[in-house]
Amino acid sequence: MASKAVYSHRDPMLKKRDDFEDIMEDRRNSSDLRYALKCYTPVLYKGVAPCKASVLKSMVLESDHLHYVINQLSKETGEATDVIQEEALTILEEMAHCMQLSTIRFFAFTLTKAFKVLFRSICVNEEGIQRLQQAIQEHPVVLLPSHRSYMDFLLVTYILYTYDLALPVIAAGMDFMGMKIIGEMLRMSGAFFIRRSFGGDKLYWAVFSEYVRTMLKNGFAPVEFFLEGTRSRTSKSLTPKLGLLNIVMDPFLKGEVYDISLVPVSIGYERILEETLYARELLGVPKPKESTSGLFKARTILNEDYGSIHVYFGQPVSVRSLAQGRVNRCHFNLMPRHIPTRASEDIQDFVNDSAYRLVRAQEENMVLKPWVLLASLLLQNHHQNHEAGQERGMALDELTEEVVWLRDLSRQYRAFLQWPDHMLPSEVVSASLSLHCRLVRVSEGRVRLILGEQGGPEKPHSSVTPEEELMSQAVMVLSCASYRNQGLHVFLRPALLASAIHTASSNKKQEVYNTFSFLRNMFSNEFILRPGATVQDFEEACYLLVKTGALQVSQQEVLVTDRGHNTLTFLTSMLDPFLQGYQVVCRYLCEEASEALTETQFIPAVRAFIIKQLLAGSLRYSEVLSSDLQKNTLAALLRLGAVRKSKGVDQVTLKVNKVMVNSLEDMLEDENSLLRKLLLLTSDSPTSLAKGS
Repeated sequence: MASKAVYSHRDPMLKKRDDFEDIMEDRRNSSDLRYALKCYTPVLYKGVAPCKASVLKSMVLESDHLHYVINQLSKETGEATDVIQEEALTILEEMAHCMQLSTIRFFAFTLTKAFKVLFRSICVNEEGIQRLQQAIQEHPVVLLPSHRSYMDFLLVTYILYTYDLALPVIAAGMDFMGMKIIGEMLRMSGAFFIRRSFGGDKLYWAVFSEYVRTMLKNGFAPVEFFLEGTRSRTSKSLTPKLGLLNIVMDPFLKGEVYDISLVPVSIGYERILEETLYARELLGVPKPKESTSGLFKARTILNEDYGSIHVYFGQPVSVRSLAQGRVNRCHFNLMPRHIPTRASEDIQDFVNDSAYRLVRAQEENMVLKPWVLLASLLLQNHHQNHEAGQERGMALDELTEEVVWLRDLSRQYRAFLQWPDHMLPSEVVSASLSLHCRLVRVSEGRVRLILGEQGGPEKPHSSVTPEEELMSQAVMVLSCASYRNQGLHVFLRPALLASAIHTASSNKKQEVYNTFSFLRNMFSNEFILRPGATVQDFEEACYLLVKTGALQVSQQEVLVTDRGHNTLTFLTSMLDPFLQGYQVVCRYLCEEASEALTETQFIPAVRAFIIKQLLAGSLRYSEVLSSDLQKNTLAALLRLGAVRKSKGVDQVTLKVNKVMVNSLEDMLEDENSLLRKLLLLTSDSPTSLAKGS
């Protein structure tokens, strides 16, 4: 039953979502010190006693699995087992957590102080907490939060401490370990540090995997890691990374535990702390190195208002239920458990499919605020007005009317929208615009994006180059797009279908499906689109568009209703920047890429090409400057075989099949040109939606 919430998008469990409680309400009305020093007595898995860090390390070093790997490496390299054992101990000392309640109490105190200043509320679904409490007592638990901010790292721990639940051990990158004092404090709050990549280091992999498995199968603490692997700089969900998920599923597959509970956790921010930092990273500005001094410099954020956070603990998903009828565990009985084996293709497919379902569950339970809808409308209006040479911005009354329309549409699409119905729409809009005043300005009854205020005492406007002005505007557009992206999963499948309808050669259902399938395949590195679920996604898109009166679908045809044109225009406009981004990367590879183009040269070269195109007026969307979009395009072309990697001595060269890339560009250009014509035909307002549907 627990897994159904992940498997079916139409499951009733997804329609009835839990209520929220603001955990900061008590913090504002009571002593922070009393909260930090409260009696903390969590119940662990099957009542086991907490395990000391030294005991855990001994269990790992003495495990049959690690001994086997050490002996194998000794035979392969000729090194003495004692030497390799010392290496293993060094790795473990560098990696292992050393959780101490005193450090947890310190963070409880300091984070409370910070949270009360930064956020209006931190809302948690209490029913989810109750389900988690039950799951922790019954089976080993893995927590899988979404990852949009540095704040995610300790937020789950803070919430579990608040509710007196067992605190998780958290997989963290080595970057954090390099932070003086803070790195060790994170270790003492449950962080264990892992390298970003292991290469072919068999010993490191053996120590790491045994460490995680030992914690999990003994139920010493819930294990927490980010399924996406890293923070999403765009607020879209990232393609899941499978390494840790393979490790945590292994004890079940080998019969070492009866079951494991996977708990997707959705963390939604009304305003993201790293808003402009992410936009600059996407434009090629190097990410600031994690450091203690950087943390103290960032304290200026305490002067800002970041709205609310909503944290939703999803239904615990039983690995046993996921595997039922899909995985044959018998072959694991053919050799001792401690001997490492390569996962079969069936196991790999199962883990991959489970990962996509879990990320989809995170998306489904992500709370969206009104600003997500406003950002979507303002961006579409900005791009349309820019191309048509019209006055910038939208009339405030018009924006309010259209966001009410979009609110109703998103609710019909089952979005988890937190809209304060006790307030007038105009008040909701005004409050959202006020919170995001760094991105938008209201002047003379019109709402405009703030597109890179240039000039100032240090650099007068006259000395700003066109390229600098473009990049400054792109920072604001990408910042705004990150909020629109929070809701993309709600509209994605209908948007793919809307684009397919407008570009298919006929309204025959099979023709529309074929175009839908092409677009879905092309964008499967860009969005969370589960492999093998094309038909299911097509049917879901048809269902939603028919339900909202935009389409009529028969066995043979897909027809747009009179009231559906504006809906489909809005939906196609959401995908248009991505279509143009993929198209321009293909154009670069066909027209500009040299035979010796390396993987490291790709992003800077594409960015320079796009800047020229934007300055020449050949491109519509500055969003295509996003390195994330460019990387995803390359990943799609590699997957489709249009580009392949050739490994040299010290670099990787990209070999381009220009015939195939050119063909893909033509197909994308057909899609994009038709969509742009459609938008221009409806230029009275591709976002004038309330009138027509």
